Amino acid sequence: MSALGLKIIDETVHLTNIWLKDLMQRTGWEDKQRVYRLLRATMHALRDRLSPEEAVHLGAQLPMLIRGLYFEGWRVTGKPLTERTVDAFVAHVRKEFGTDLGSDAEAEKAVRAVFALLSDKISKGEMEDVRHTMPRQLRELFPASAGAG
Repeated sequence: MSALGLKIIDETVHLTNIWLKDLMQRTGWEDKQRVYRLLRATMHALRDRLSPEEAVHLGAQLPMLIRGLYFEGWRVTGKPLTERTVDAFVAHVRKEFGTDLGSDAEAEKAVRAVFALLSDKISKGEMEDVRHTMPRQLRELFPASAGAG
């Protein structure tokens, strides 16, 4: 029997921990709570920058627990937001993150780490769709070949 009594719940907790450990390695951070907040803040900023339809398409490919944090508090009205610069997008992440993300360069590097994680975990086609819905400058936050094979 599984630890929580439901195999699907155990599996999503396990998969979420894999994603968080991967992001810890990408950022070099040792605080899992901080990494969780980074993932949540960046996912919310990304979600709010996508059309509702594209946000749902991306959400469908996320593990169940991460999908929950992605959609948490989502309000479709007024979306997508119109941030067009890396600085504005990173400022959105900073506001959601709630504490200091370091220098501008460190904060941008952290956001890039989340986008690299997504690019490794989400299908190549979906990540290309997400990337191409973004303004040109924001596309620079994504790895050159976005999306898992």
